Amino acid sequence: MSALSFFLAWLANPRRVGSIVPSSAALADAITADLTPTSAPVIELGPGTGVFTRSIIARGIPEHRLALIENGAEFVDKLQRDFPEAYVHRMDATRLQHVELFDGEGEGAGAVVSGIPLLLMPVKNVISLLEGAFDQLRSDGAFYQFTYGRGSPIPRAILDRLGLSATRIGGTFANLPPAAVYRIRRRSSRTLSIRWAGTLATPAPANASAYAAGADFESLVPSRMRPLDT
Repeated sequence: MSALSFFLAWLANPRRVGSIVPSSAALADAITADLTPTSAPVIELGPGTGVFTRSIIARGIPEHRLALIENGAEFVDKLQRDFPEAYVHRMDATRLQHVELFDGEGEGAGAVVSGIPLLLMPVKNVISLLEGAFDQLRSDGAFYQFTYGRGSPIPRAILDRLGLSATRIGGTFANLPPAAVYRIRRRSSRTLSIRWAGTLATPAPANASAYAAGADFESLVPSRMRPLDT
């Protein structure tokens, strides 16, 4: 896919594509730095032109142990041609929960690598995406997300609600725009002692403008979250 084609895809749906140019090789290296062959199988969300996909494979993940989740028709055909052994699914990444991605193998993924612009998504969609992703991950698996924002791509209120923690593990200036990479894991404790009123009263994160107001969180309290693994 040419730079012009990518730009036109962004123009048609900027919330889904997220950037006017594909991610750089430097960002691909940063977001896949943790991966080893033992991370397989791996799920990639929003692979687009396959920049991250190639880096995942270069880390020793066999192509046939890779599930690519892409909702853009303009990208799906190219992914199927470029990665014929991978499982390419045209679907909304917020609908991952209880979906079989690897033809009934039943093995939990070791990593989810996300190229989806979470900061542009409604809060309820971010929660659905994360719940589905962690439903697919094994207990020691991790979710990797990049962001163009100044802080975590997932606000503290959502991390607390889902029992997750986010750690910045890298980033690069060799990307347009510069990006940071975060690793999101389940917290070790099963106890989620959250007081929503207190959480909503805390100062907003630097990227809070991309998210709904506190009232939106209150409507999401009855989450579908499953019990956390130890």
